[in-house]
This record gives sequence, structure tokens and C-alpha cells, in this order.
Amino acid sequence: MNQHVNIDHQTQAQTGNHREKIRISNLHAFYGESHILHGIDMTVNQGELVTLIGRNGSGRSTTLKAIMNMVGKRSGQIVINGQDTLNLPAHKIAHLGLGFCPEERGIFASLNVEENLMLPPKVRSDGMSVEEIYTMFPNLLERRTSQGNKLSGGEQQMLALARILRTGANILLLDEITEGLAPVIVQKLGEVLNQLKERGLTILLVEQNFRFAAPIADRHYVMEHGHIVEEVKANQLQEKAELLNTYLGV
Repeated sequence: MNQHVNIDHQTQAQTGNHREKIRISNLHAFYGESHILHGIDMTVNQGELVTLIGRNGSGRSTTLKAIMNMVGKRSGQIVINGQDTLNLPAHKIAHLGLGFCPEERGIFASLNVEENLMLPPKVRSDGMSVEEIYTMFPNLLERRTSQGNKLSGGEQQMLALARILRTGANILLLDEITEGLAPVIVQKLGEVLNQLKERGLTILLVEQNFRFAAPIADRHYVMEHGHIVEEVKANQLQEKAELLNTYLGV
């Protein structure tokens, strides 16, 4: 009987053109007594780049952390690759193919670029090789023997992203990866995200820089006060421009 149930779920997940990689239903999240997320519903399909946009404090970063089970308490349903992960510890969630790039990047200051790349354990077998990484990020090839703390902010961000790609993660949760970076680096990161989409990777991006996010995203979820208040598809950006301006204050 269980077998039939699983097959039905898989069939449901594969309806439409893409397979659902993340499905979140009625997600509530807490830090201590603070109730941050209030019943979030969202999906991200394979090969999609979806953004969470909104003002600071709207709950976007908390949504990523809740997916990774890095908040105090959570309730609802979070299904990753068809598996309910609400009761899984963070390291087991990573092994389902999730890579989380936090705002603080978390690279090792005393290790050089190549050592940083080799350090994280693989979560899946088909991670990118170091050669592929260096092709995608030529700056890192030039700096491969430089210590983490000698890198510019942009190089640190590239390294943080590259490390996740080495692990074989195919669902990327990226938190404010362009913040404080020079325009030329921001442009490079946009090119990289497009390449990753072409490879079939799935990306959920928290991004303050809407000019960066708009051309590369398939859909946008607008957040306010821990709620998703609007879903905007790429082809609706013009008609919903005024609404977005209201929510984003841009």
C-alpha cells in the first residue's frame, strides 16, 4: 500500500514541466518566543531560479534558515526532493542535495582558496571538479594559493558559492550574495547563476538588489512581516511594477 502512496506523490510532484525540488506548506518558524514566519506556502521546481524579495526584516533569510532547520522551532511541511524534512537535523537535510550560502559566507580565513574548496564533505557524487570551478570562476584560479582573509569581498563570495558546488549540492539557498560587492562582480555572479540554471540546478535566492534579480529569476515571492504577500512571474514584472515598488520601497 505504501508503495502506491509514494508513487502517487512522485506523480503529483512531477506534474507540470518540472519536478518540484522544494515544496513548503503552512510553514511557521520561531526564534525563541518570536514568531517570525506565519504560514508560508511556496514551491521551487527543478532548474528554476526563484527569489524571495521584500524589505529587511520581512522573513526572507529566516525562510532559508528554516528550510535548513537552523531556527528555534518550525511547524508545517517542508518537502525536499519528495522527502518531508521537518524532523530532520540540518546535516541530513544537506545530504538531500541542499547547499546553503549564508550572508556571512563562512569561509576559512587561514586556509587558501584550494584548501577551502577541498574541505567540505561531498553530499552527492556529482559535484563539480576543481577544474570546472576554476573555469567558472577564473578569479579563484588566479588566487588559488591566497589565504581566505586576503581575498576581496567578491572573491570570498565566489569561493563560498564554489565550495557548495564542489559538494554536489543541486539545490542552492543563497542569502544576499551581491551585498556590498562591486558592479563588475555582481555581473559575474549573475552570469554564474545563469550557467547553473542551464546545468539544471535549482536556486532560491534572497536578494535586496532587485535590478540584479529581475533579469535572471523565473518567479519572485514578495515577503512582508513573515507572510508571502504576492507571487510575481518574470513575464508579469511590468504590469506589477507599481505593486513591487510599494512592497520594496524602491
